[in-house]
Amino acid sequence: MKNMLTIISNALCRITGRNVLLIDLSAYVSVTSPEAPDLAKTQRQPPKPPPPPPVSTRAHDAELVSCQSDALDAPGARVMVSRSYADLTTQATFDIKRCDLHRLEEGPPLRAELTRDQGLQYYRTMQTVRRMELKADQLYKQKIIRGFCHLYDGQEACAVGIEAAITPSDHLITAYRAHAYTYTRGVSVKEILAELTGRKGGVAKGKGGSMHMYAPHFYGGNGIVGAQVPLGAGIALACRYQGNNQICVTLYGDGAANQGQIFESYNMAALWKLPCIFICENNKYGMGTSVERAAACTDYYKRGDYIPGIRVDGMDVLCVREAAKFAADHCRSGKGPIIMELQTYRYHGHSMSDPGVSYRTREEIQEVRSKSDPISLLKERMLANNMASAEEFKVIDIAIRKEVEDAAQFATSDPEPPLDELCNHIFKSSPPLEVRGTNPWAKLQSLS
Repeated sequence: MKNMLTIISNALCRITGRNVLLIDLSAYVSVTSPEAPDLAKTQRQPPKPPPPPPVSTRAHDAELVSCQSDALDAPGARVMVSRSYADLTTQATFDIKRCDLHRLEEGPPLRAELTRDQGLQYYRTMQTVRRMELKADQLYKQKIIRGFCHLYDGQEACAVGIEAAITPSDHLITAYRAHAYTYTRGVSVKEILAELTGRKGGVAKGKGGSMHMYAPHFYGGNGIVGAQVPLGAGIALACRYQGNNQICVTLYGDGAANQGQIFESYNMAALWKLPCIFICENNKYGMGTSVERAAACTDYYKRGDYIPGIRVDGMDVLCVREAAKFAADHCRSGKGPIIMELQTYRYHGHSMSDPGVSYRTREEIQEVRSKSDPISLLKERMLANNMASAEEFKVIDIAIRKEVEDAAQFATSDPEPPLDELCNHIFKSSPPLEVRGTNPWAKLQSLS
């Protein structure tokens, strides 16, 4: 090595005519021959992941979403997001629309607090309901779902806002547009879609269909228009008898609001001060008839006359939540029933057999979608107040889409219930108490 350095030094001197200072590098250079490389160690390894970026600004977030959007929509795409959310707002307060009041001196507050976790939960639930209903629409058009099918898309803020204001131990009963409440009451998307397709894995073992799904403290959708309202009053009567501080939320549509049995229920509930919230989901059309053509008075929140009422913006989940909290407190305090009118809108027709555009224009539907959509309204609020990032919503949407697709796969592959199950679960085999007259062979007993 030293001889080689000397030769190089002499050559440089001859070329340049100058003395060249050359440091002896032998102490720093290994002169031994390298060993044969280990193949396992020299194979190409994946690069180490980059360190997480510093706290991002809103502009950087937008750029990140823009460059990822195409890849996210590609089949089999995976989202890898590594960022800190320490800069996001954890809680904010929003102005909400004033409710119209009837026989009330004060109503729900005009401002609503929302935490980041609550907002993401509300968004996730509403988006799941929306995707589930759109999948039901697709399965119905493929003739996989048969019979009646009434979809809830557009009205998601009603179900989610109500559930956010009550407890799981409270009771709820509704009409035939029941898929959303079945989900918010704890039934999975898989069980709901399987019930719609008549499979044994459905929530009612495939024998209930669209209008007859049940869960704990949820008494199902009911197919007879308005018939669930006196049932709800009866559930509230049971709550009062038991003294358990529970309430019953009884829902019906504007089309059912003219039923006589509803006014009979009002009367009983007011006489006995039942803890019942009567809720009219006014989606502007009873089947194919607008409310203006069907009702002499469209102020449904005043229909109880002697019962207090409030009219609420049913497209704003925060407005619905605050109004439902107010109504629940009213019932729990022993003041008796209260009526809520939720002004909302359905994007589909009355049922799947109704195209929904013969009695209203496509422009009307599109205007509601663009200006008042409950999911978009919540998302825009959270983005504008730095409570979430656009990529978070994107990740949630992808997860929901996969959940619904997996549920649809189950609902189309699960077997139908066997014929020997056809007549099961019609009668309860062991009644909890002796009821006179229910058994023609029972002998009457004298208690004297």
